[in-house]
Amino acid sequence: MFDLKTAPYAILALRVTTGALFLAHGLIKLFIFTPAGTAGYFESIGLPGALGYLTMLAEIIGGLALILGVKARIVSAALVPVLLGAALFGHGGFGFNWSNPNGGWEYPVMWAIVQASLALLGDGAYALVPTKSASAKHA
Repeated sequence: MFDLKTAPYAILALRVTTGALFLAHGLIKLFIFTPAGTAGYFESIGLPGALGYLTMLAEIIGGLALILGVKARIVSAALVPVLLGAALFGHGGFGFNWSNPNGGWEYPVMWAIVQASLALLGDGAYALVPTKSASAKHA
């Protein structure tokens, strides 16, 4: 049974948690690895360096948007390809287990599924700018 009273708060918890993790990852790319270092890493795995900058921006802006609840459904859906790209290109060659050296692919795939679920569930409680859903248009 789906509890309509508590579900918005569960969605809020997932939204804020994943938003904080995206923000942390983006800020690590910005301040620790540096933008040039991030771009260099992307080039070292055969991707365009510009994709490193875009990923860093997606993580920072997307993380903030999720935390604040700004169009969270759209943001969650947009972050799925970022996570699947990380799983495929960044971790795919290291096996299944995240505890493998350089991390495995299952962790970013799990986060991609969480983001896809959030996109389907909605914005949750306390969203500043909720995404209009098809069901809301008919209410």
